[in-house]
Amino acid sequence: MKRSLLRRLPLVGLLAAVCLASTAPGAAATAPPAPGSGPVLRELARSASPLDDTRALDRLVGRAEVVGIGEATHSSGEFFTAKHRIFEHLVEERGFTTFALEANWSTGLLVDRWVTTGEGDIERIMRDEFQESYRLWNTEEYLDLFRWMRRHNVEHPERKVRFMGNDLGYAGPNLFDTVTAYVGRHHPGLLPRFRELYRDSRPTGEVEAWMTGYLDKPLAERRRMSEEVNLALALLERQKPGTRAGAREAHAWAVQHARAVAQVGTEFAHDVATPEGLAAAMLYRDRIMAENTAWWQRRTGHRMVLSAHNGHVAYETFKPDQYPRTQGAFLRDLLGRGYVTIGASFGQGSFNAHDTGAPGEPLRVFTVGPQAPGGAAHTLDRVAGGPYLLDLRRTGPAARAWLAEPREVRHIGTAYPWPGTTPSVRLSAAYDGLIHFPVVTAARLR
Repeated sequence: MKRSLLRRLPLVGLLAAVCLASTAPGAAATAPPAPGSGPVLRELARSASPLDDTRALDRLVGRAEVVGIGEATHSSGEFFTAKHRIFEHLVEERGFTTFALEANWSTGLLVDRWVTTGEGDIERIMRDEFQESYRLWNTEEYLDLFRWMRRHNVEHPERKVRFMGNDLGYAGPNLFDTVTAYVGRHHPGLLPRFRELYRDSRPTGEVEAWMTGYLDKPLAERRRMSEEVNLALALLERQKPGTRAGAREAHAWAVQHARAVAQVGTEFAHDVATPEGLAAAMLYRDRIMAENTAWWQRRTGHRMVLSAHNGHVAYETFKPDQYPRTQGAFLRDLLGRGYVTIGASFGQGSFNAHDTGAPGEPLRVFTVGPQAPGGAAHTLDRVAGGPYLLDLRRTGPAARAWLAEPREVRHIGTAYPWPGTTPSVRLSAAYDGLIHFPVVTAARLR
């Protein structure tokens, strides 16, 4: 790993770059492609449905409470647009009401306030909040999604949709202010103590500068900051919510906001300079993203679409030594059959990523050609002429055997080029369904 990139990337970007560019140890050699006229391709073709065939999507989703939808790059427009269209259909036809994103909890609160009330400026929120590793979310495609959510809420005030961020790369000042405002109203005697415990962790200045500077702090300082924000969480958890109408609900949300602050502090207290510390940080991050998602689902009762990289929504990890367990595996533990995951793949095309070969690692567009024989996309490209959905649980025996074998797939995170961006994956073990795009194009960065 380049030392310059290690210095530049905040912890979340470092984790994304490492964990999404790995080859699973112990995986079998990449299996040969299915013959063009063989049973594998015929069975896959029979099982595939065009993306606009919502009946196939509905069968795959079933009664799931959370549907994880992945992406094979962090910034190709087709992945983002497909998630928008799927969410729109599930809202209108299946009663879904929350879109969750691999974004910070505090960012999610700002976006949610805009889509539910119109308060704030969504373009400014995106510009200010989607920085550093989250810069890849500041796109026209996500702006289109947020505007659709806002229009839906204006037209259907009785059935509003909501937005949440389940990640822990940054806790914005709005999060600290929300917690201290609650403490000031309900437990004013504790307010000075909360301000003291939050003093060093409450960010100042630009999001990017704060995130990139966090890991520059000595490990001992980061661990002290983590101890302080966790003490604040424990203190709030011990308080009684009161008996007035709504008091219990207000307390539950305040505790969750304080928990989100503590999660950020805990994540950055890991010693990521060691392999063991980096693996522990990765494990903690995916566990917390799952727990935040499950907390929201249980608290609100909403059915949810969860958007993240393939490496997070999948059931199986692609590199156990560095990336011990995935968000998808944790969600399956928490929700059982209430969680369904849909991966994404592509044959060729373009995406945005940090260029690790250029000074400063700027964001730019990369383009890759068709995958070589042996890779999963080499066969998947021949299943249909356009994008399609494949229910991996409903295929013939030859296709099931093919899907169960480890095959190289493209999984590109925040940085490129990067060693091992074609991990070997058992598709049917990793996902319930798969969306395949023969061609993708770079998302439209704003």
